[in-house]
Formats: sequence, C-alpha cells, structure tokens
Amino acid sequence: MANKSKQKGNRFEYECVKVLKEMGYKDVERAFASNGLSLPGCKEDVDILADGVKIQCKVRSSVPKWLAIGTCDMVLFKEDRGEIFKITRLVNGEK
Repeated sequence: MANKSKQKGNRFEYECVKVLKEMGYKDVERAFASNGLSLPGCKEDVDILADGVKIQCKVRSSVPKWLAIGTCDMVLFKEDRGEIFKITRLVNGEK
C-alpha cells in the first residue's frame, strides 16, 4: 500500500478531476500514477490535463501565511529574478 502522503495526493487529484468536470471542463484526464508522461504532450510534473490546460496538484496541511488570499481575488508572487505566478480561488462556473 502507498504511504499516507501519496494516498492523500491521489485523493486530492481525484477530487480536482471531479471539481473541474463540475466546472464545465469537458476533457479532463488524471495522469496514470501521477506521471504526466502518460498524458499526450505532457512532462512528468503534470497531474491533470483539462481541455489542454496542464495542472499540477499540491495538497498541504497548511498554506504559508504569505500566500493567503484574504479578501483579495488573486495573489501574485515570484522568486527573485524569476517568473510571476498567480493564485486564485477555484470557483464553480469559472474556467
């Protein structure tokens, strides 16, 4: 049997697939064994492919306070001299 962390990650990936389908994504596929190489045109780090959008799922016991959205709609962050990333809430009906 897989370790608890792996099981938790697998449950979260399946939950994400379900939510994405409920949100209206038509072609949603979870990577076999969480290995994106099993999905067409994807690399190892991809967990889910949803209508061509490559998604990596991360579940943590808590989110760092500096990433908390609070009353904002989005958090933008980056490494020093790195790319800019965004975090938003996943809302039904929104793609």
